[in-house]
Amino acid sequence: MSEHLRTALYLAAHGVPPLPLRAGKVPFGNCPTCANNACGGRPNMKAPGPCTCPNPCHGWAAATTDPDIINSAPWVGAWREAAGVAYHPGGAGLTVVDLDNPAAIAWARANLPATRRVPTTRGEHWLYRGAMQGANNVRPGVDIKSTMAYARWLGPGAGTLAALPDAVRALTVKEPTPARPVPLTVPSLTGGGQCPHRTPTYLDRGIAMAEQRIIEARSAVHATVYRTFLAVLSTHGRCGCLTETHT
Repeated sequence: MSEHLRTALYLAAHGVPPLPLRAGKVPFGNCPTCANNACGGRPNMKAPGPCTCPNPCHGWAAATTDPDIINSAPWVGAWREAAGVAYHPGGAGLTVVDLDNPAAIAWARANLPATRRVPTTRGEHWLYRGAMQGANNVRPGVDIKSTMAYARWLGPGAGTLAALPDAVRALTVKEPTPARPVPLTVPSLTGGGQCPHRTPTYLDRGIAMAEQRIIEARSAVHATVYRTFLAVLSTHGRCGCLTETHT
C-alpha cells in the first residue's frame, strides 16, 4: 500500500474526504468518458449531474470517505502515481483560510481569531469548523477553500479548532459597485434655445397691433382684447416663456 493511499484511508476514517493529486498539486484529469464534462458531472457539483464514474474524475467532487472507492482499482492506480493528497474541506464541515505569504499571515493574526494552523510551503492554512462558499483572492494572498474546492493535506497542524467566524464569511461578500451618476441633458428649445418672442421689437409690434385693433373697433373692445390674449397665449404657451419677465 502506498503512503498516499494510507493517508487517504486515515482521513476517510476521520470523516475527511480525500482525493489524489498529480504533479503540479492538481487533481487528476477526467477519464475519456467524462472529458469536457460529457457525462453531465457528479451529483454534488454546482450543476448536479448523473455521473457515477469509478475513476477520481471531476476534482474535488470525486473526494469521498468510502474506503471501498478509495481502495478500488481505478483509485489505487491513481494513488500509485499521485504526487500528494488533497481533501474536500466543505465535505468535512471545514473552511480553510489559505494564507499565501508572510504579509497575509500577519493580516490574519491581526484580524482573525486563533485556530488550528497548518504550515504550507509559503504560508499557512488556518482551519475553522464550519463550511461556506469558497472564493479565491478575497484579499492579497488570501484564498477561502471550503465547499466546491480542495486543499492539500499537509498534516493535522497545531492549535484548537475554532468555529468559523463572521470575519471570514465577510471576506467573500462583494461590496456593491456605486452607481455612476448619469448627467441629465435638458433638450434646448426649438430655434436655438431662446424664444424669438422675447425680443423688444417683436413685443412692441404685438402691443401696437393690439392697440390699433382696439381703437378701430371700440364697440367690440372686450371681445377683441380677449381674442388677442388667446393668440398671445397660444404662441407663448407652447414655448414656455410666458412669465412676468416677458412684460
